[in-house]
Amino acid sequence: MNKNLFASFITPTILGLPLVMLIIMFPSMLFPTSNRLSNNRLISLQQWLVQLTTKQMLNIHNKKGQTWALMLMSLIMFIGSTNLLGLLPHSFTPTTQLSMNLGMAIPLWAGTVIMGFRNKTKKSLAHFLPQGTPTPLIPMLIIIETISLFIQPMALAVRLTANITAGHLLMHLIGAATMALMNISTITALITFIILVLLTLLEFAVAMIQAYVFTLLVSLYLHDNS
Repeated sequence: MNKNLFASFITPTILGLPLVMLIIMFPSMLFPTSNRLSNNRLISLQQWLVQLTTKQMLNIHNKKGQTWALMLMSLIMFIGSTNLLGLLPHSFTPTTQLSMNLGMAIPLWAGTVIMGFRNKTKKSLAHFLPQGTPTPLIPMLIIIETISLFIQPMALAVRLTANITAGHLLMHLIGAATMALMNISTITALITFIILVLLTLLEFAVAMIQAYVFTLLVSLYLHDNS
């Protein structure tokens, strides 16, 4: 049972070659594009959602921070589409892999920190030691603030990985319980099936929320350092 439970988190391979790169590139092929003068309803809805999200996320940024708009929108669309496709049966979700999420979080976090030290050196260094700190606490606070700074990308990656993985495991467990209860009690199986449907709807919301939270935290790191 343990093998079946975690089978969906194993990277699929063909002839011993991992298919992660193809899976990662696949969501970008699903976004509709048009070369016509007038867009259809689907493209208009997509553009409206992108503009609404961009306005909400970049409202606190200055002009320099708003130059990251394309990167932030690409990030949220990639994570959101990958999470949603992972809810399909017999599919693989790359965002359940901590290594991939770290691969996204560390460069983005490092870029914002380096930019902060380059553009606002004094302000960035001031975060390590709040004003008015007693002298005996200075070494301890510097160590704590340094650890909290370096733990930010880990928190980004672990949060996304844990939420997506937990949802998939719970859906798998409830689905297996529903199949097992069908031969024991039809009423109980129906109740668990209703719970599974509701949980699936919740996971659709979680998939989009986690993409938004990941991108929003990157945006806040950018705001603090731009």
